[in-house]
Amino acid sequence: MRIAIPKETHPGENRVPITPDHAKKLCKMGADLVIETGLGLGSGYTDAEYTDAGASVSHDRNELFSSADLLLRLRKPELDEIALMKRGAIHISYLDPFNERELVAALKEAGITSISMEMIPRTTRSQKMDALSSQANLAGYVMVIEAATHLPRIFPMMMTPAGTLKPANVFVIGAGVAGLQAIATAKRLGAKVTAFDTRPVVAEQVQSLGAKFLEIDLGETGETSGGYAKELTPEQVDMQRQAQKDHIAKSDVVITTAQVFGRKPPVLVTKDMVEGMAPGSVIVDMAAETGGNVEGSVPNEIVEWSGVTIIGKGNLAGEVPRDASQMYSSNLFNLVEDNWHEEQHIFAVDFDDDILPGCIITHGGEVVNETIKNILEGGA
Repeated sequence: MRIAIPKETHPGENRVPITPDHAKKLCKMGADLVIETGLGLGSGYTDAEYTDAGASVSHDRNELFSSADLLLRLRKPELDEIALMKRGAIHISYLDPFNERELVAALKEAGITSISMEMIPRTTRSQKMDALSSQANLAGYVMVIEAATHLPRIFPMMMTPAGTLKPANVFVIGAGVAGLQAIATAKRLGAKVTAFDTRPVVAEQVQSLGAKFLEIDLGETGETSGGYAKELTPEQVDMQRQAQKDHIAKSDVVITTAQVFGRKPPVLVTKDMVEGMAPGSVIVDMAAETGGNVEGSVPNEIVEWSGVTIIGKGNLAGEVPRDASQMYSSNLFNLVEDNWHEEQHIFAVDFDDDILPGCIITHGGEVVNETIKNILEGGA
């Protein structure tokens, strides 16, 4: 089976889908692996490292797409790239299938088997393939570093002959993978950390990291079977806003990580809350690219409102591309290895598998994921 890995072309994207270490493992499994020249330069990997691993290097991007049996990517494909792929080819990457209707339709019409890394089910066995979690972990770290860089004071308490400096107050909204890493990182830097999540079950995890869990009674909440926070009602969102308002005003740094899978995230920090913060305070909105948790945040920009710096950077994991590549490459390799037919040296699409069917979006000229099919047909 010919596995092709084209270079990512999205502006500012330096992560790679497969590192040389995993390229070597794919070649040992019997794959005919070809990469596009310059694939790994943004993460510090040379073409020579890939050829030493057993891969070949191509300068012809179009031929790379047209000859591939399996394409391993990070970003979703462009429509003109889909037109280059041969019918029956397999394409694995992030796809954003809830929002990319035209893309899903194009993959269907082209007869491509498309697998979405966002749709990997959250089960114990699939943890090693869970790219959303691995990248969110790094995003949590990066958010705190970004905040520390822009805050005009230090995070830790410091006792000096010139006086004592109080620790910075950091408030983290959302204690999922990214939020917990943000809490841990802020604590390591010496900040005083408080966190809130709509799922009371995570309070113990927050406290185990040395942070305080803010108790807010929102009535019935919880999490989905996939481990995501359930979407709040408008009334519950308003209750959360009001309960957090005083705490936000006292915070030097606010980090928001609240996202609802497949839907626009809730606005949790309104402009009046921003105006209530002291000048020089910092807010990092992890959800800025998908609609934002913070009024006034701008996707992929750093702006100022009422003296408060609001960071809306996207691709946070991409700020540390070497480690992000290593983790995503591991996720992707584990998915391929788990479905590799050793005798035929092919990626086997098995709908009886306990993981694969949940993340296959299109196959055999049809949309096979029921949730996405309903969206395309105008359903829920």
